[in-house]
Amino acid sequence: MRNGILGCVRPWCGGVLGVVAAGLLSAAPVGAQEAAPQQAAPVGAQEAAPQQAAPQEAPQSTRDKWQFEITPYFFGAGLDGTVGVNGVTGDVDMGIGDLLDRLDSAFMGTVEVRKKGWGILLDGMYMHLKGESTRSWQGPGGIGTSTGQLSADLTQKLYNLVFARRVVDDGAKADLIVGARYTELDSQLDLVFTTGGLLPGNSGSVSDQQSWWDPIFGFRLIVPFAKHWATVWYADLGGFGVGSDLTSQGLVGLNWDITNHFVAKLGYRYIYADYSDDGFVWEMVAQGPYAGVGIRF
Repeated sequence: MRNGILGCVRPWCGGVLGVVAAGLLSAAPVGAQEAAPQQAAPVGAQEAAPQQAAPQEAPQSTRDKWQFEITPYFFGAGLDGTVGVNGVTGDVDMGIGDLLDRLDSAFMGTVEVRKKGWGILLDGMYMHLKGESTRSWQGPGGIGTSTGQLSADLTQKLYNLVFARRVVDDGAKADLIVGARYTELDSQLDLVFTTGGLLPGNSGSVSDQQSWWDPIFGFRLIVPFAKHWATVWYADLGGFGVGSDLTSQGLVGLNWDITNHFVAKLGYRYIYADYSDDGFVWEMVAQGPYAGVGIRF
């Protein structure tokens, strides 16, 4: 009986011991598993296994690429100030309505190029105004407003070339500006009628052309306030006797990103210059609304 029971138990114990031994062997420490040499997979299996994709480089940021923007615009500039030629000076007071009546031809536009926080901005403006009557005028020999009427034909070319360094580029954008402003004026003053003397040279007309460069320094600030919308603030100051005695410019605007490549611009602009040289006088404020469309690429 005893031999029969042992005969049955021994095979069962042997099976249990075999299972426990297998479990202990499979539960070897992790380090031991890592230390164990891995069996090389067959060549066919290696070829069949999907290859791990190589990490892709991050796309180049926008500020590291060349960026271009061209903006044709119209500046409805009224003029208020004094123009003088050969000792004859006249006061000009022209609103935007007069500008549209007297404007013979005009061209205005800006070009901006940027890369890695640096930018170059070129702004150009050309206007030719014909037959603007002066509010009051004065000439030699007692002639002036009480003795006749004076009209002015004015051609103005104004170019700003500046370098911009972006010092803030985190939502809002801020640029420091340094550059130059070139002004060219062709002024002709004509006597419409007179009860007094003629202008210098015993003629009914005097004219002169002047041009000069001014150093300018300033800043530009662009502040987004809603999706696709931003305000623009710009100011510069210059002259300091190099060309004009003083020149300044200010701009407050609103930009609307129509698409990634087109932006509508609307705002108000102010330009002042005080220049005089050898009988030529130009002390003038040009200010008014502007509107344009920028093209980005």
